Amino acid sequence: MASRDDVQAEEYLPSDEDISFYDKHGYWVSPVIIPDAILAVAERGMTRFYADDVDEHLALDGAPPTSRALGLKPYSHWGWRPEDGNVMRKNDYATLRVRELAELARYPLIAACAARLSGAASLRLWHDQLLYKPTDTEGDAGNVAWHTDRYFWQTCSSENMLTAWIPFADVRRSDGAMSMVDGSNRWTDQLQIKWESAPFSVINAVLAERDATLVPIELRRGQVSFHHCKTLHGSGPNLGANPRRSLVVHFQPSDNEYVERGRYHPNDDLVSKTGSGYPDYSDPHICPELFPV
Repeated sequence: MASRDDVQAEEYLPSDEDISFYDKHGYWVSPVIIPDAILAVAERGMTRFYADDVDEHLALDGAPPTSRALGLKPYSHWGWRPEDGNVMRKNDYATLRVRELAELARYPLIAACAARLSGAASLRLWHDQLLYKPTDTEGDAGNVAWHTDRYFWQTCSSENMLTAWIPFADVRRSDGAMSMVDGSNRWTDQLQIKWESAPFSVINAVLAERDATLVPIELRRGQVSFHHCKTLHGSGPNLGANPRRSLVVHFQPSDNEYVERGRYHPNDDLVSKTGSGYPDYSDPHICPELFPV
C-alpha cells in the first residue's frame, strides 16, 4: 500500500466519481488519511493553545505573555476564553500560533484532497478554527446554527472555496456531528438568504420547501470531511460521553482576491496590503500556500 505521506497515492485522493459526488452534493468524506501520530501531536497542541502557551503572536494580539505584568489582557485566543464557561469553543487562527496545530493543517494529503475536489491548481490557507463542543449543556449552548461559509466570505472573489473538518476522535451523530443540507451548494439564492445564524427550527421548513435532505457526517478518527463554501451546514448538541474536538481548515484558490462588498473579515486587518491599498489574500504569513507542497 502506498504511504499516506505520498500525495500522489491515488487510493487516498478523490476519484472522478468522488469529485462528481462533491459537485452534486456539496460535501465529501475521505477515507482514513491522517495518521494517529499526527492527531496525537495536534491534541497536545490544542491543550497548549487553551493554556495560552503559544509559539507565535499575530500583529493584532493585545499582549504577549511577557506583557501581562503591565495589566494588558492577551488576545491570543480570538474567540472563546475560559471565563466564557462550558459552551461551544471556537477560536480562530490557532494554526498560526501553535506549531503542533500547524503540522496537522499542513498535512499534505488534506490539501491534496481539497485541490482535487475544487479543481484548483494551488490552494492557500484562508483561515482556521479550533473547535471544542462540550457534552450536553442547558439550552443550545453547544449548537452551531445553520450557515454557509460563503456568507462570511463576501469580500472574496472566489466562489470555489472549501473547508476541511478534521475530528480528533470518532464522531457519531450523538456526538453533535456536523450535518450537511444535501445539494445546497447548488442553490442559486445562497447569499440572498441570511444563513448567518438561522435557528434549528428554520431548517425543517427549508428541507420541506426544497425537498432537501439533511445528512449527518459521521467520521472515524483520521477521516476528513470536506464541504463547499456554499453548502448549508450546522450541528446540534453533543449527547455523547466526551467533548467533540476538531480543527477546521478553510482553503482559498490562489487566484482569490479581495473585492469591496458585503462583509468585513478579520483577514482584512491581518494580511498585508496590495499596491492599491487593499488586503492581500496571498500574504504568505497569514495565508500560506498549502498545495502544492
